[in-house]
Amino acid sequence: MKPALLWLFPLALAACSPAPQQASTPPPASGTTAPAPAGSSSMADTSTLVQYHWRLAEATDKSGKHIDALFVRSDKPLELNFNGERVNVVNSCNSMLGGYHVDGTQLQVGPLAHTLMACPDPALAALDEAISQRLQGSLQWSIKTQDAAPQLQLVTAGGDTLRFAGEATAETRYGGPGDIVFLEVAAQAVPCHHPLIPNKMCLQVRERHYDAQGLQTGTPGDWQPLNQDIEGYTHEPGIRNVLRVKRYAIKNPPADAPDTAYVLDMVVESEKVAQ
Repeated sequence: MKPALLWLFPLALAACSPAPQQASTPPPASGTTAPAPAGSSSMADTSTLVQYHWRLAEATDKSGKHIDALFVRSDKPLELNFNGERVNVVNSCNSMLGGYHVDGTQLQVGPLAHTLMACPDPALAALDEAISQRLQGSLQWSIKTQDAAPQLQLVTAGGDTLRFAGEATAETRYGGPGDIVFLEVAAQAVPCHHPLIPNKMCLQVRERHYDAQGLQTGTPGDWQPLNQDIEGYTHEPGIRNVLRVKRYAIKNPPADAPDTAYVLDMVVESEKVAQ
């Protein structure tokens, strides 16, 4: 089975059709704390945006009514990820990507390009339009801290208020960008030694290498048991996967704990293996 080359997804996404743009400017939101003086940009505020995954927790219209159309999947709320000068929307029907910049209390979001996947669930298909029409143009924004967790608030031109709960990214938690590596995960786990967990089963992994065009290079190494989890990855017995992961060094790990963390970035290749 050939690699799916999904790590080239951002390039393909840029060629997709943009969603309609909303260009008017909302009035200032009452009762919020502005992250910076009006008319100025703040690198510190921008860095706060990129340090967290922002998951939609609450959304109301200008009359205070809950916006049901934005909460289609309770297990996978809409999520915003800011990276450099782009914002990515995930957990909708299609993934969306667009440019943004901060101008004081205004968050300027450009047209959103999106993938072209069809979703059979009408409510999920309508979620694309429901979020894209609210997440473009000029939005009033602020960040507050509640119970030690940051919350991002966006107010649209139409008066809708969207509140997102922040969860620290792996880069924030581990203090650096990490290294990108590709791990092939065997279809079946194997018994392995763990100082605290008797009869533990470990993933079998080996590193794979690819060139700039996404073609495999070299020969994979030997299979080795991985005596730790890969964050964000749930293994299904009988399925062989190739994963793109980010590898982080853990500073001052506890005794008998790994000094490296692996975080799933993307499933590149998947194959069901006959037993």
